[in-house]
Amino acid sequence: MADKKIDTKVEGKKEKKDSKNKVSFFSRTAKFFRECKGELGKITWPTPKATTKNFLVVLAVIAVMGVFIFALDQGLYALLNLVMETAAT
Repeated sequence: MADKKIDTKVEGKKEKKDSKNKVSFFSRTAKFFRECKGELGKITWPTPKATTKNFLVVLAVIAVMGVFIFALDQGLYALLNLVMETAAT
């Protein structure tokens, strides 16, 4: 008998909770978008000059790493070729 009372109380709470979530969905969604708009206002956007400078730095790093990887690949290929020629003779 005590179990029935607990079960009905738990079921009643679940129903209230579900109906509360359904009602507040739109208000929670509106709050989310208001907070997003507020956070976007706090962002410090870079200037075009800073963006260009950073872009050029990225391109330079990519070029240097590309040359480094190319040189490493060529060196390892030459080493492998040397080993293969030695093994063939």
